Amino acid sequence: MSRSDYPEIKIADTKFKRGLLITAGSVSLSLGIIGIFVPVMPTTSFLLLAAACYVRSSRRLYVWLITNRYFGEYIRNYREKRGIPMKAKVTTISLLWIMISSSAIFAVDVLWVRIMLFGIAVGVTIHVAMIKTYRPEDYPDDAPATSAATAANSDKA
Repeated sequence: MSRSDYPEIKIADTKFKRGLLITAGSVSLSLGIIGIFVPVMPTTSFLLLAAACYVRSSRRLYVWLITNRYFGEYIRNYREKRGIPMKAKVTTISLLWIMISSSAIFAVDVLWVRIMLFGIAVGVTIHVAMIKTYRPEDYPDDAPATSAATAANSDKA
């Protein structure tokens, strides 16, 4: 998807509201990025909140986020209920268990807290596993379009 594929978006009517929404979106984006590395922080929720704030405050920031090479496809696929790619699921669950296990083993001395951490890990693992797995072949319309020049060159071969 290119930046020109997004229609004009209704922006907040005052500078104060726009500033507030941009600030909230940026804080949410930061928390979402932190959530990638901290297992009990919800990455997806914060990224979706950032997109919602940006869509109402700044077309430029919204389009940047939605087309961002790290977050854009993830946010679009989740919003369009396409799912999460298998690689992202495996990475998420692996990081979750590495971080929870190291916290439970090295940072926590109380048994019930360790049990609770592992319980959270099991719950999040089940949640992530149950989210639909995105497979690009299920969405052929998303394939990058070939340019006219490429098509013309392939006809000559």
